[in-house]
Amino acid sequence: MHIGLFCLAEDYSGDTAQSLHEQLRLVEAAERLGFDEAWFGEHHFNAFSVIPDPALMLAYAAARTKRIRLGTAGFLAPFYHPVRLAESIAVLDNLSDGRINAGFAKGGFAPDTRHFLQHKEELRSIMFETVEAVDLLLQRRGVDFNGDFLQIHNSTVTPRPLQQQLPFYVATFASEATIHFAATHGYGLMMSQGATLRDCVEAQDFYRMIAGHDPEMIVMRVFAVADSDAEAQRAALPAIDHFVKCMRAAQREQPQPGFDAENYEALLRERSAFFDGQAFFDNAILGSPETCIARIDALAGELPNLHLALKPAGRDADTDIAMLERFNAEIRPYFNPGVSL
Repeated sequence: MHIGLFCLAEDYSGDTAQSLHEQLRLVEAAERLGFDEAWFGEHHFNAFSVIPDPALMLAYAAARTKRIRLGTAGFLAPFYHPVRLAESIAVLDNLSDGRINAGFAKGGFAPDTRHFLQHKEELRSIMFETVEAVDLLLQRRGVDFNGDFLQIHNSTVTPRPLQQQLPFYVATFASEATIHFAATHGYGLMMSQGATLRDCVEAQDFYRMIAGHDPEMIVMRVFAVADSDAEAQRAALPAIDHFVKCMRAAQREQPQPGFDAENYEALLRERSAFFDGQAFFDNAILGSPETCIARIDALAGELPNLHLALKPAGRDADTDIAMLERFNAEIRPYFNPGVSL
């Protein structure tokens, strides 16, 4: 099992620069603690999750770290030209000494499709073509690609990536079309914070039926550890619910709401099917160390190629780092007995 960090640079303070720097400080802490990976999301027109350009975050993180692998979860592929995206990934792979994981998603927020001039119903198909074209550009020279949406003629990306085969991952909410695409191309899968274990197992089974082997699977999970389950739940609930409220506001092109630590109960009534806070809460790695171990063990027991990407549920970097340190001291040794703390 690979242990990673899921990074959204959530801005609770109203100070965007501080939120970005605190997220990067958390990545440095994850490397110090021996985490395997850090995954950066991408959101546009969003004043809460403030990473519209994950490539820049990866470049900064590459300069501040030496060992931890750095990935995107993921590039919103329909909003990029494949040549420019392949060039960015190749440069990042060189800057990081070959530590890049390339994850892709289709996006779909209303302001994204409007501003980037795409039709929501075409996003999945455009993502498939973009990801396939980027893969070809990173592996070959003189690439020709003729799709329904994208055409490339005799293109060679420079510089070339250091890795001969960059790991590719595709985000899915258990879409059979997306799983089929990933399986036929040898890409891994990325499952959201709200995906249940059953969702993950069903996606894995469908992938195996097509590819003949289990996928590498990134599973994002909200994380909070405390002395008791109740204490961890109290710590995580406002962060989960504020995330849901802000994502719904972004989808509706509304101003981002302010965070009110004393009045988050009302947010429970504002969840949507697309951003289901209850699903995030139910599937979180959340509780006492013993409860967290049991929840991770359930995932690891069913998903042999699990990459667990933890999103700490604190509202500042110091709290999040403390939770990651406790994870390393009291939870991780159960799965990695030889880990050096």
